[in-house]
Amino acid sequence: MTKIIFPLCVLLAGLSIKYTKAQSLTEFNKAPLKQQVYVQLPLGSIKAKGWLLKQLEQQRDGATGMAEELYPEKDNLGKNTDWLGGEGSSWERVPYYVKGLVALAYTLDDPMLKAKAQKYIDWTLNNQQANGLFGPPKMKDWWPRMPMMYALQSYYEATNDKRVIPFLSKYFQYELDHLDANPLSEWAKARAGDNMEIAIWLYNKTGENYLLKLVEKLKQQAYPWIDIYTNNGFYFFGDDFQPKHMVNVAQALKFPVVYAQLQDSPGNLQAFTKGISHIMHDHGQPEGLGSGTEFLAGNSSIEGVETCTVVEWMQSLETAARVVHEVKVGDQLEKVAFNALPAQFSRDFKNHSYYTLPNQVQSIYGEHGFNQDYASGIVSSPYSGFGCCRYNMHMGWPYYIKNSVVATPEKGLAFSTYGPMEIETMVAGNQKIKITEETNYPFEEQIRLKVGLVDPVFFPLILRIPAWSVKPSIKLNGVILGGVKAGEMFTIKRKWEDKDQLELNFPMEIITSKQVNNSVSVERGPIVYALEIKAENRVTKTHAVAGFTDYEIHPQSAWNYGLMIDKYSLNQASLFRSKMPENPFIAAYASLKIKVLAKKIPSWGLDYNKVAAFDVPYSPIASVEKPEEIVLVPYGSENIRLSCFPVIGQPKMINRTLVENFDQGMASNWVFYGGGWFWKDGKMNVSSNPGSGGFGINGSKYVANDTDFRNFIYQAEVKIDTKGDAGLMFRVAKPAIGPDAYQGYYVGLDQVNGTIVFGKADGQKWTVIGSKKYSVETNKVYILRIVANGSKFDVFVDGSARPVLSASDSQYQSGSIGLRTYKALASFDSVKINII
Repeated sequence: MTKIIFPLCVLLAGLSIKYTKAQSLTEFNKAPLKQQVYVQLPLGSIKAKGWLLKQLEQQRDGATGMAEELYPEKDNLGKNTDWLGGEGSSWERVPYYVKGLVALAYTLDDPMLKAKAQKYIDWTLNNQQANGLFGPPKMKDWWPRMPMMYALQSYYEATNDKRVIPFLSKYFQYELDHLDANPLSEWAKARAGDNMEIAIWLYNKTGENYLLKLVEKLKQQAYPWIDIYTNNGFYFFGDDFQPKHMVNVAQALKFPVVYAQLQDSPGNLQAFTKGISHIMHDHGQPEGLGSGTEFLAGNSSIEGVETCTVVEWMQSLETAARVVHEVKVGDQLEKVAFNALPAQFSRDFKNHSYYTLPNQVQSIYGEHGFNQDYASGIVSSPYSGFGCCRYNMHMGWPYYIKNSVVATPEKGLAFSTYGPMEIETMVAGNQKIKITEETNYPFEEQIRLKVGLVDPVFFPLILRIPAWSVKPSIKLNGVILGGVKAGEMFTIKRKWEDKDQLELNFPMEIITSKQVNNSVSVERGPIVYALEIKAENRVTKTHAVAGFTDYEIHPQSAWNYGLMIDKYSLNQASLFRSKMPENPFIAAYASLKIKVLAKKIPSWGLDYNKVAAFDVPYSPIASVEKPEEIVLVPYGSENIRLSCFPVIGQPKMINRTLVENFDQGMASNWVFYGGGWFWKDGKMNVSSNPGSGGFGINGSKYVANDTDFRNFIYQAEVKIDTKGDAGLMFRVAKPAIGPDAYQGYYVGLDQVNGTIVFGKADGQKWTVIGSKKYSVETNKVYILRIVANGSKFDVFVDGSARPVLSASDSQYQSGSIGLRTYKALASFDSVKINII
């Protein structure tokens, strides 16, 4: 961290200040908690301006403000909901909604939204049971109370309502007294980090030691998230889906840093960093977070991100930024906020999509084969997919704003993220300050901070310097400061005066980042860019609430482009600027667009179901089409998009030898389609998926898309753990999600029928070419070897001198290799292939 200390300051003309209600309700960590932890400013201390304010206003006028009208049933947000004393069974839905509603209401200082929130807050506070339990009396679940506690925390910091602290104290004492008899389970066991965070917040208000005992007990009863993140163990729990459910994974990212405040060991903090690294390596997507439909789903360009995952990932990073004072946390948070978050919503915030995909070239009804599949899962609707996201999504922008600037124990301020805002708070103990942040960031590179003070005051101001910035600079009252470096926190300690001004300049360059199948994403600063696709919205349903409809989105221009770039560099790309619009997340009016040369790839189209595109083809890929200039726009400005681009060039595939022992984890350039694959003990394993609804779980594939073999000897170790079959794929092309969604051959050990089966898939059609009786035992390692020479195939098992099965077929001449299971759990190791 760079520090600049000024003994004096220069007074220049600037901004005067009128104070309304600067608040001082912040308490820092008390002993024995970890020190040097930042805290949130009271809700309402930070107001949005400019384009950020527009997002909040659209929430107010759209899905957030109209939620009670959209979802009036007693089990949702109706007048007869159990969270208002009614007969419904809202469970998590009211708490989710109120958590975001309170944050939005007080950030906007909107009376209508405050009134909507107040009835839920008042009922909750006024109906606590004598023993301390709160919420609907018939609700026997710890989990839904956790998001309601966040709502109460925010409400208290905005209003200082004296009912909140004793209310939470009484509840936490009840919880501590009853957790042994009624331990955490399911969602509460997965999301205990939320409960722990509020208990620590309350401890800093009251100093009651039982709260730290509660934090420890919650940690003991929760899933072992610190071990899970450290060891990439999301899939280590068999039939228990909770630790691989991506919303849980995103929500629990805060768990290690929350607990690190009680047990300040390097391993706890490292678990947070390692967890993100594992997720991004195995499941990462260009918009800055991991896939999950709903389970962790690999890095394919046609796997999705759930709206709940986006907002929970953001909140975890917001919490982490207060404990882990590293630039990369804020960088990651901004990338998700500026790309993934707006992409989940319609341009007017009336609709959302349950899932969004990096390469989502149309948005229509239909099955994708996801682990949890919904026909409406990528359709723009107030009712897209499952019900959780339509209630949880409301906290995204308000929480981003209220966590952008935090208080430091040195009685100063730290900027974790940036955007057009106005901050009113206290520094140096009790000195009122107003900082106006004037900027169109991240759509421009300059940020101007104008300080308003009544009297001069000494305090430290900490500024995050993004790691992606090229030669960043800071001016204080027109004077350039030294020591500003990208990727560092920059501290200015000085006596500040009224009308002081800072100018932050974070130059951005256009770069590419490697994505699945050696494709690239295009980035500039924190913004990811996607192909501008002309779209047509076709209304499929009109709802009773005026102005709300469901609609499919169909492309009206070509999307199957590969970029013409030299050595994956975009030096020849052109940046085009226009006037900053009121809402920057509308592609047609985007203030910054990128133009680059590309070629169409005619062989790349929609998959077998005609619902989604095929996965991005492996790069480089040849094309004889004419070069065209295409336009790229911000990722979050569209609801259909192409963001993983193939690169035009001479194909370079592995086609002679390959040895993959899976010694270091999931293999480079292998991609899984359907179900779940994970690395453990030096082997690749297929995940259990009980209760899943997608057909993709039945035939899960793991394909080395960077290979192209014709005639060869292909061998691997295969162990089947349950009924079903597992084996080797070869001469594979166009893999997609679904049991037979590929073109190519497969040899499998069929445990159910006691056979070795050899067949082929052509899209979604499976044809048996030959089979032979062979006793297949579970939990036994078999060495499966295939000799392919032209149209002839011989299959050997465990070093047999003669083929166990021989067959002929001439449909597929060459292609990739891979691993596959069909309705079975299995593991694979020691993959070897040589040409003949």
